[in-house]
Amino acid sequence: MRAGEVAPGLDAPEEGNATTGATEADAVSVPEEPVTTGRPRRRGVPTIYDVAEAAGVAPSTVSRTFSRPGRVNSETAARIRQVAADLGYRTNPMARALSTTHTSLLALVVPDITNPVYFEIINGVQDEAAEAGYTVVLVDSRESDRREREALERALPIVEGIVLGTSRMSDASIRMIAKQRPMVAINRAVREIPSVVPDNSRGVRRALEHLGELGHEPVTYLAGPEASWADGMRWRGLREASLELAVHVRRLGPLAPTVAGGVAGAKAWLQSPTTAVIGFNDLVAIGFIRYVTSRGVRVPEDVSVVGYDNIFAADLVTPPLTTVATPRRALGAAAVRNLLAQIKGAHPRGGPPVVVPVKLVERQSTGPAPAQAPAAGTPPRGIPVR
Repeated sequence: MRAGEVAPGLDAPEEGNATTGATEADAVSVPEEPVTTGRPRRRGVPTIYDVAEAAGVAPSTVSRTFSRPGRVNSETAARIRQVAADLGYRTNPMARALSTTHTSLLALVVPDITNPVYFEIINGVQDEAAEAGYTVVLVDSRESDRREREALERALPIVEGIVLGTSRMSDASIRMIAKQRPMVAINRAVREIPSVVPDNSRGVRRALEHLGELGHEPVTYLAGPEASWADGMRWRGLREASLELAVHVRRLGPLAPTVAGGVAGAKAWLQSPTTAVIGFNDLVAIGFIRYVTSRGVRVPEDVSVVGYDNIFAADLVTPPLTTVATPRRALGAAAVRNLLAQIKGAHPRGGPPVVVPVKLVERQSTGPAPAQAPAAGTPPRGIPVR
């Protein structure tokens, strides 16, 4: 490019610019942008400074007009609002909220948004939050404590509180974040942190009672993720119940809380089958059923299966799944009510968690134990021997 030329698409500098040394010949004529008020305005989105200049007031006066109207003379405020309307100026509610930390936003963290168990928890949280005038920011940690922690650190500046759903973080990390924003945990009990949990011990006890009444012994538990607090509580509840009910329980896992996890559990179970299985959740139980039936095993004639959570797909699988129903919408709503109380100044109650009752829903995936239990290493009737 030769000296004095103007690059395509760029305006030349204004006449007499001392910095560039541009001359009158270099100037480019730009037509004035028409405005309805006759006031000059800058190109692009109008700012608070544009309004202040057009109204003949300080920018701080414009700011007070929109944030603290009672501190501005009514006539001045009316003039500023009219000028703002003429220029098309809009206040930025988020910027104003961040200066006072009142954003009306709550964070909800779940480990896997594709897991149907969280659908009703999300609905419960959103409904209760909306009723109180809050919006929910959803964080999917993808079963990673690192992702969970990093996402929360980014969300902290813009949210007023956190609902932590089935966290995979350590207790220390959870307590650290709770020092910065009010927090309530779901499906996780952490010392000093308010929490809402289903009655895990009661749920697995009812499942084991049901299988024991049908004559099953021993029973296999397909365990969930190693970092899952709920899995630890369910396994502990099963061990305690097994002593009282005189039904032996063994554990296989840890497994991913997914259909694929259930398939992996089924493959391990086939090496030493029992007549009954309790899955960490419904997805694990469904994956188990799908795999063993593809190998010729009949449910419930050869093996009875119980899930946990009663997700919407539990009665769509063949056969329909017997499962422990947890009131997930109620868990979410209760967590938000507790969280909003903290935001409004209530002292967080960090004692024992609020426990929500559960119930066993009996369907067709469970039935009487076979007349003769298989020996160790021997597949039940219907499993092809290879």
